[in-house]
Amino acid sequence: MPERVEEVFGKLKQGLSSVIVGQEQVIDQLLTALLAEGHVLLEGVPGTAKTLLVKTLASLIDTEFGRIQLTPDMLPSDILGTSIYDLNTKTFTLKKGPIFTSLLLADEVNRTPPKTQCALLEAMEENQVTLDGHSHKLSDVYMVVATQNPVEFEGTYPLPEAQLDRFMLKVLISYPTGDAELQMLSNWQLGKYKRSKKKIEPVTSAKEIVECRDQLEEVKVQESVLNYLIQLVQKSRNLSDLQLGASPRAALNWLAAAKSNAAIQGKDFITPDDIKAVAEPVLRHRFILTPEAELEGVTISQVIGNLLRQIAVPR
Repeated sequence: MPERVEEVFGKLKQGLSSVIVGQEQVIDQLLTALLAEGHVLLEGVPGTAKTLLVKTLASLIDTEFGRIQLTPDMLPSDILGTSIYDLNTKTFTLKKGPIFTSLLLADEVNRTPPKTQCALLEAMEENQVTLDGHSHKLSDVYMVVATQNPVEFEGTYPLPEAQLDRFMLKVLISYPTGDAELQMLSNWQLGKYKRSKKKIEPVTSAKEIVECRDQLEEVKVQESVLNYLIQLVQKSRNLSDLQLGASPRAALNWLAAAKSNAAIQGKDFITPDDIKAVAEPVLRHRFILTPEAELEGVTISQVIGNLLRQIAVPR
């Protein structure tokens, strides 16, 4: 029942909020993607606890955490792994790369060349890695959180549209408010951020997350709400300010994220408000402005707001 989902993800949110201060919306969107089996593109300036956020989530689920610091000289094999020949046994042994984990933080994904970026695609889409003709299944709760810095573009390789579309949500993490930052400093003064401090106690398990995902099937979608979503998707492809609107994959991700948003609140049905709640993180990395719109100073956020206003909400 969705009540169980609300309980499990309520504990996760409480655990994350006790460590990551002043980022409630970021936490909500990360948990939405986790429940909906999606991957997240996390964008924010350095020092906003992106790594700590994912590492804490892995601890709360009691599952493996992996981190890759992506650099311009990194090769696909540095992520996937490689087969090493053993002279004694005269056989090849697979040395698995850091992609073989549960929660993977791909740090500064736009710092590495496209060939290496693409090493993540099969894992993100198929939940498996193929090496030397053999497929290796990944964790049932496998999730990629890729980060990028929005201010330093020199020497970067912007992700192509086809690859951006693989991320369910693009989550923006900003500086905390003054009160939240004061709380963060108080926490540091109390020793809560010491590397030597006691390990965070898990509040759930990978098995329980999988069970919660199965319960998403119980979240109902009325035909009127489904039609509302379809109208939004279709309209996005005909907006004068956009040269690229929402893809069919975006529509599926939008529906999955809306169902996840509803289930975390304990509901067994979605409403237009759930569709609206996840619109920005689902669409902001998929929409591409026309050159004319960019020159006029139009923003993606404005376009999404206009889109939501143009389609009548079903009653």
